[in-house]
Amino acid sequence: MVFCGSAAGSASAKAGAYYAGPGNRFWPILQESGLTPHLLEAHEFRSALQFGIGLTDMSKHQSGADSALSAAGDDPAALARKIGDYAPRVLAFNGKRAAAVFLRNVLESEIKNYGLQPNGLGNTAIFVLPSTSGAARRWWDAAPWRSLAEYLGRSPG
Repeated sequence: MVFCGSAAGSASAKAGAYYAGPGNRFWPILQESGLTPHLLEAHEFRSALQFGIGLTDMSKHQSGADSALSAAGDDPAALARKIGDYAPRVLAFNGKRAAAVFLRNVLESEIKNYGLQPNGLGNTAIFVLPSTSGAARRWWDAAPWRSLAEYLGRSPG
């Protein structure tokens, strides 16, 4: 599976590691949902590959909060090419911003709800998940993350 965010947050850009912000729930929810067997830390992001997890962002040349990102930096076509080349079982968006850009520009569709989307890309299913960013904490819901783990046949413990 591949997780895609909007862009590196400020703390992640500074650390040179995915989901490095102190309030980010990404690494804990991977372990809590059973997507990884133990808790990884942000600086260990490369080892996520051993659990079948790839990481990328919609914008590779910007950083900061979603509200500060320019649409000019988004590259949904490049993401579609990567997904086409690697053909992961699932493309999971960490938050709605990157998902909305991708769905609108590549699949000409909109987000229906969190979770599995009705349209995929080839054989790759698409999930939209609540953002793990500390800034999005008030909208946090772990249920779609657990649904993703169930879809993949993984569970905690």
